[in-house]
Amino acid sequence: MRSSDLDLVVKNEVDAYEHPWTKRIFIDCLRSGYQCWVLANKQQIIAHGVMSVASGECHLLTLCVSPEFQRQGFARKLFQILLDRAFKLEASVCFLEVRSSNAGAIALYRSMGFAQVGERRNYYPNQRTGREDALILSRQLPLR
Repeated sequence: MRSSDLDLVVKNEVDAYEHPWTKRIFIDCLRSGYQCWVLANKQQIIAHGVMSVASGECHLLTLCVSPEFQRQGFARKLFQILLDRAFKLEASVCFLEVRSSNAGAIALYRSMGFAQVGERRNYYPNQRTGREDALILSRQLPLR
């Protein structure tokens, strides 16, 4: 991901999420040295992901696929790229939070070897109910 990608990345966020990340958040992630990656074809950015890696751990912060490309394996592909990169940077464990209502993402993460290790009450904003719980998932690296 480059600064020049950010308008398209934010467009994907807005199209995909009820509470999208802002351009400022992505700028901060790039400046902080997080692993910020995109998958793109010749016409557009299909998916983007951001992961922090430090002290032997990595934390998936966001993984987003443009709605028109969802359910085609792009989230799995990009997440595997991020996990491989984190392992090369000496991370041995990965953590992430996922909305408790996001059955598709939960199924993807479980199929990639993640297991629930906790829960964060009222973690995500939700227009319907005000707040929504997050499941905390984890797995060891480099499990494939």
